[in-house]
Amino acid sequence: MRKRILAMALSICMAVTVCGCGNKKEADETQTGKTDVTVTGEDTVPSGDVAEEDNEMQVDGIIQESAANMATADCESGFYDDSLQCPDTEEWNTNEYSYTDENPWMNVQTSPLSTFAADVDTASYTQIRSAIENGYDIDPSMVRIEEMLNYFHYDYPLPKGNEKFAVYTEYADCPWNKDTKLALVAMNTQAIDFKEAPASNLVFLIDVSGSMFDDNKLPLVQQALTMLAENLTEKDRVSIVTYAGSDEVVLQGVSGDDYHEISSAIEGLEAYGSTNGSAGIETAYALAQKYFIKGGNNRVILCTDGDLNVGLTSEGQLEKLITEKKDSGVFLSTFGVGYGNYKDNKLELLADKGNGNYAYIDSMFEAKKALVDELGANMVTVAKDVKLQVEFNPAQVKGYRLIGYENRVMAAEDFADDTKDGGEMGAGHSVTALYEIIPVDSEMELPKTDLKYGEAAQVVTCGTEDYTDELFTVNIRYKEPDGEESKLESYPCKTENYNKDGSDNLRFAASVAAFGMLLKDSEYSGSADLGMVYTLASYAAGSDEYKKEYLSLVRNYGEKQPGFSEDIVE
Repeated sequence: MRKRILAMALSICMAVTVCGCGNKKEADETQTGKTDVTVTGEDTVPSGDVAEEDNEMQVDGIIQESAANMATADCESGFYDDSLQCPDTEEWNTNEYSYTDENPWMNVQTSPLSTFAADVDTASYTQIRSAIENGYDIDPSMVRIEEMLNYFHYDYPLPKGNEKFAVYTEYADCPWNKDTKLALVAMNTQAIDFKEAPASNLVFLIDVSGSMFDDNKLPLVQQALTMLAENLTEKDRVSIVTYAGSDEVVLQGVSGDDYHEISSAIEGLEAYGSTNGSAGIETAYALAQKYFIKGGNNRVILCTDGDLNVGLTSEGQLEKLITEKKDSGVFLSTFGVGYGNYKDNKLELLADKGNGNYAYIDSMFEAKKALVDELGANMVTVAKDVKLQVEFNPAQVKGYRLIGYENRVMAAEDFADDTKDGGEMGAGHSVTALYEIIPVDSEMELPKTDLKYGEAAQVVTCGTEDYTDELFTVNIRYKEPDGEESKLESYPCKTENYNKDGSDNLRFAASVAAFGMLLKDSEYSGSADLGMVYTLASYAAGSDEYKKEYLSLVRNYGEKQPGFSEDIVE
């Protein structure tokens, strides 16, 4: 790096020296009395010694500017050396997020069906937590309320017998709107001990480009994957692929109980070069196919900051690549790290299209949660293409709004279409969704839609059965991990499920949703404030360490905001 700067400086100095000869000649001419200074309007051009001093200052400025530009380019491209001090990440923030408008109010008479794909990603909450703890601003596009909700564990019932899911519903008064109710829809899978799980064929796909140089990137990934490796057994297989300017196979099909070989390979990695992620993805899937375990867990685990700058780099190109690969039966999980040049949009897309899940790791605390405590949930798929469709009863509900899941909303007709992609659920995952609903007797009004052929929805009856005591019905479609045809299950939520104050599950979820709306500066947040957020969660957190951490996070954020009371409930 120093040699490059010196070479550039020498070239500039030589060029300016040549130019300086012309200036010296002009200076000599001024001594013969031709001119002392040239006047153009109000500007003056000095000559002689003054001009030489200006030239020297100009040269210094050009050298400094060139060195700074080269350093910035090197930081962005990933060519680091020990002498290079890269710009502060907060000042040079090139994080990327996808923006989606919030879900609007829907009229049950014209839109009785709400359809969305299951989502168990958690990256949004972890990024928000990291930003607050480090004093960074919250980009509203960073906030995905469904991922905040699904970061936490709730006291939902477990599946019984051969059930794939247990489904739980309830509703209560909405804390931030006196004219609405808040309904909770949740589904839960049975957790398993990873050592009892089917054999796993794992390919660690690790970004070792120059942008991964920082301590909170590659070194954190190395520690996280080393912890994961401690939980593998002889029935498992591990391969390692790295990518920078090109891809490299570090390990192939090593037995999971050979911890020394796996950990040594991980610990020996170093960051360098540009980022050809698409080449690494191709190689990782090829290895996953080579060591494919029929009936097992075949998965590529991508660890990166998402800064793909060589090969296929656009979201469209990556989506096409991963959509083609997912038919191989290999799942893709993405784990993001870093800040300042983080590409959240690409990592979320890859996981969604690769039949996997997406988490963000900002500390060893989070690495342990994602890759040790929840190893079964994040590595063992129990159902794929999971879709939910909630049908609201117009006899009870006037309108509704799904809170979050904006980039997971689907057309009603896509629910029964098995060619349309849903979400994936692992062993021990739960999906939590909240609806704000307007009861038929509420004073809150929705904009009217004039229909030529009358209202689309009617009170639901079937033969002699009367469903007017049902608020809504949750329909779920899913496929087995190796299946291609979906199964359907239905669960009604009856009016008797009403609880004025809500359970601890609903109150905590309401707190998280309200916090997310405040961070997004949502038009739907009503009377919500940080005091409400904190109070709701404080009653419902119990002894859960992650929920207690959430309370500390809200207080940490609140103390920097005007009007946050120090006398809130402890």
